[in-house]
Amino acid sequence: MKTIYVVEDDANIREIEMFALKNSGYEAVGFECAQDFLASIQGRTPSLILLDIMLPDEDGISVLKKLRAWPGTRDLPIILVTAKTTELDKVKGLDMGADDYITKPFGVMELISRVKALLRRAKPKEEEGALMLSDIVLSKAIRSCRVAGEKVELTYKEFELLSLLMQNAGIVLTRDALMEKIWGIDFLGESRTLDVHIKTLRKKLGEAGAHIKTVRNVGYLLQ
Repeated sequence: MKTIYVVEDDANIREIEMFALKNSGYEAVGFECAQDFLASIQGRTPSLILLDIMLPDEDGISVLKKLRAWPGTRDLPIILVTAKTTELDKVKGLDMGADDYITKPFGVMELISRVKALLRRAKPKEEEGALMLSDIVLSKAIRSCRVAGEKVELTYKEFELLSLLMQNAGIVLTRDALMEKIWGIDFLGESRTLDVHIKTLRKKLGEAGAHIKTVRNVGYLLQ
């Protein structure tokens, strides 16, 4: 399920936007000020942002500028929402990096249509050439792992192990093959190291960790 952040200080408008988004199959998270929004986005990156320009603590254009400067949100789809209707305001927002612009008052159907259209056009860099299985998305390009949209922090070896399992999904990889590929042919450690890494990896992946199956006396399989 795609997550959309709604940054809007007007509680009534925010609730209407979130209600419409949820009814359209999205997860909607609302914020009434820039400070709370900017703090939240550091831990979780949404699929799209609806950003009001007139916020109580910081101008939306300033927030947009920060988002476009950060590597993690540089290419994130953003729709500006505002009561301002002059052509100059629209051009300024688009020149600063907004992907679309909608003015108040607007119809709910128009809002949802614009959201769907932008999400169709946008393709996150982490999904370009990424490995995907169920809720797991692994991008080797930026060494990112997400499960159900949530970022999962993996160590170097955990990332390489999961990558190898995903590249060979449905195939049983022997313990010797995994040890050689991940730790090197000259690795002198005990094979117990592999079991510990698998256990930790399953835990970090949460429910998705159940996809890693143990094949007794042989090795492991990502199913």
